[in-house]
Amino acid sequence: MSKPSTRALLSNACLQQLTQLQQNDFKTIALVLGDQLNARHSWFNDRAAERLFVLMEIRQEADYCRHHVQKVVGFFAAMRRFASALAEAGHNVLYLSLDSGDNQQTLTDNLAAIINASQATVVQLQQPDEYRLDQQLQDWCRTTKAKVEWFDSEHFITQRSVLQDWFGDQDNYVMEHFYRRVRKQTGYLMTDGKPAGGKWNFDHDNRKTPNAGHDCPKPLTFAHDVSAIHEMLVAQQLQTIGEIDVHRFIWPLGRREAQQMLSDFVQRLLPAFGDYQDAMVTQQWSLYHSRLSFALNTKMLSPRHVVETAIAAWHARPEEISLNQIEGFVRQIIGWREFVRAIYWQLMPSYGQRNHFNHHRELPDFYWTGATKMNCLAQSIRQSLDYAYAHHIQRLMVTGNFALLAGCDPDAVDAWYLGIYIDAIEWVELPNTRGMSQYADGGVLATKPYVSSGSYIAKMSNYCGDCHYDVKRKTGDGACPFNLLYWHFIDRHFAQLQGNGRMGLILKQWEKREASEKQQIVREAEAFLDHL
Repeated sequence: MSKPSTRALLSNACLQQLTQLQQNDFKTIALVLGDQLNARHSWFNDRAAERLFVLMEIRQEADYCRHHVQKVVGFFAAMRRFASALAEAGHNVLYLSLDSGDNQQTLTDNLAAIINASQATVVQLQQPDEYRLDQQLQDWCRTTKAKVEWFDSEHFITQRSVLQDWFGDQDNYVMEHFYRRVRKQTGYLMTDGKPAGGKWNFDHDNRKTPNAGHDCPKPLTFAHDVSAIHEMLVAQQLQTIGEIDVHRFIWPLGRREAQQMLSDFVQRLLPAFGDYQDAMVTQQWSLYHSRLSFALNTKMLSPRHVVETAIAAWHARPEEISLNQIEGFVRQIIGWREFVRAIYWQLMPSYGQRNHFNHHRELPDFYWTGATKMNCLAQSIRQSLDYAYAHHIQRLMVTGNFALLAGCDPDAVDAWYLGIYIDAIEWVELPNTRGMSQYADGGVLATKPYVSSGSYIAKMSNYCGDCHYDVKRKTGDGACPFNLLYWHFIDRHFAQLQGNGRMGLILKQWEKREASEKQQIVREAEAFLDHL
């Protein structure tokens, strides 16, 4: 049996194939990357017979790290659906599947082949969000004979240069200052130039954990059959991690489904989102989180639309949605998400090489299996492998916290986070991991290292009750490794942490401990790490 063509794979007769391009008169090639699935982009407002939209599945992107299988399948399935929608709307579309014989497997080699086959004289590009792709395309633009036209992706609220424009060169940047300025600029949650409720931030109210027996809403999921894409990945011997149900793929693959998830969030989940946004509960993988990050990061939805929809729900149902719920959500979208992108573009490429604590330990094998006696890690990692998803506290205060306390190499930590989560694209992953989670940037993004003993995890989760280790034990047999590693981290980085005012109280506590107690903690922590 012959291999199915790109046209057959996408079930749309309007799609072009590379071998057909010489038969057409395409003057303009418009490249759509896999995270540029923005149906509201101005590119698509008109149909032009001489313009060809190009999307491609390439090994370059599928292989640059070891991705979760749901991430690869999700991107490819969403791209195929987007390409078909464009073709159905009357646009000319070329889609190169991963197994196409015409596929050169790199972005620029494919562009060169397409230009050569079509004789197009103009290439239109949207600004990529990843530095490496931006540089690849910039370098290619200097070699191609085609005229290159650059466009904004028309997605973000702020520009790449926003930190420089607003704050100039600084040793560190404070998200709260950035967030308040975006609030003022957009008018979101503002009344007569002042923050709604008289406060900018209600984070203090958003640290509750559900009581035993709390009935969390069942998450809205989908049931896509993605078996054909998965079979292609297997046939192409693409190395992935994680699990997938190929007949019930749960993530949204188009704007309409993403809009369904947004509507479901504001209707059922937003009324309790803020309260429980930091909570972690066994067998509850999504709690009250929107899980819109994949839809946002592929640009199926815009941040403005998401925020304005949520604010409209708050205005319509103020007795049901309190201010701390809506503010916590808005801060995630227009504050943190925009801020980490700004950090990324302000400091790349050197940002990706920072290693403030000079950590070089390998990431433990259980990050790929979940096979560890530490229940918080087993729960968070197993969930990540099953769903390609974990919420921000699981990422920051469980998997990230352990990696930092254990002294793992931030390069390895970056690669793991970039691969395992369906929403992970470098512009959002790198600052969150290297800056916020690992403090490898030395405080450019975070005001202190986000490390904790087991007590924080016990407070914000029910993980510790079923753990092999005793979270209340500080030393000795059965002591929680987080307790040992936390003080071991304080001890070995004491000098580096002395200049951080927010760490002063903890450092004084360590100084006051008996020398014998310190020695026991360090000895037991090092024994644990030696057998990791």
